[in-house]
Amino acid sequence: VCNCNPRELRHSLPMAVAAVRRLLRPTSSAALSSAGRLLSSTASPPPNRSPNTNSPVSFDWSDDDESPAEPPPTSPAKNPAPPPPYEPFSKNPAAADPVDPTNLQEIFHRMRTGGLTDYAIKMFDGLSKDGLTHEALALFSVIRDKGAMPDVVAHTAVLEAYAAAGPARWRDAVRTYNRMLSGGVAPNAYTMAVLVKGLAAGDRCAEARKYLLEMLDRGMRPNVETCLAAFEAHVRMDKVEEGKALLEMMKKKGFTLDEEAVRGGTVKRGHVFRAVMNMLFGKPS
Repeated sequence: VCNCNPRELRHSLPMAVAAVRRLLRPTSSAALSSAGRLLSSTASPPPNRSPNTNSPVSFDWSDDDESPAEPPPTSPAKNPAPPPPYEPFSKNPAAADPVDPTNLQEIFHRMRTGGLTDYAIKMFDGLSKDGLTHEALALFSVIRDKGAMPDVVAHTAVLEAYAAAGPARWRDAVRTYNRMLSGGVAPNAYTMAVLVKGLAAGDRCAEARKYLLEMLDRGMRPNVETCLAAFEAHVRMDKVEEGKALLEMMKKKGFTLDEEAVRGGTVKRGHVFRAVMNMLFGKPS
């Protein structure tokens, strides 16, 4: 447990990320081996493993009737340019997103050959910016103490790739999450947020509701961005009553949204925003 004050955290977070980059360089054999095993195809289901260790999990959906995953090609790893310095309080992303998020073959190829360090940085950054400093430093501690990538990073990286690939891939994102749970890997708040936002972006309202409530059941508090994504999807799909029902269920679980935080969490002022504000707070704008 970290009892750091905000001033100490301002200094400890960049140092922790720098240490992650030193421990797991994209060209290190441990990182490449982890990514390669994760993206390999196997016929058997993943074994039960500790949530803090690497496991040879398969993400080949070839047995499913649609949306099969493309097997990434194999090629020698290239030395990437060194990453920029980490700024924990910057609004810029901690790691660059892929140019074409629908090109899963290229994304999985990069995971396999370049490792998962950037995904660990993104997770660390997301947890830190949501105030989940203990969870972020615990993630770093696993990397520091074991010198290997936590399973939650690898699974979330694959899940995030599917979530960003567009509405047609939402089933693959959910399957990846379910495969993660069956492998004994516990999701964190960043994992759940990625899943909820991905489903909401694809207008999968029922699924977004399900996993938003699951976040609360797991003791996690979704951030404003995640909540807004879910409720905006309900507005876009003309499911306002279902959205109101979701809000009431969240309140019963002890979670309420702060109006000022919601207003500050978006720059949108169109009809969707007005409808969301009306749904959440009974105000049209």
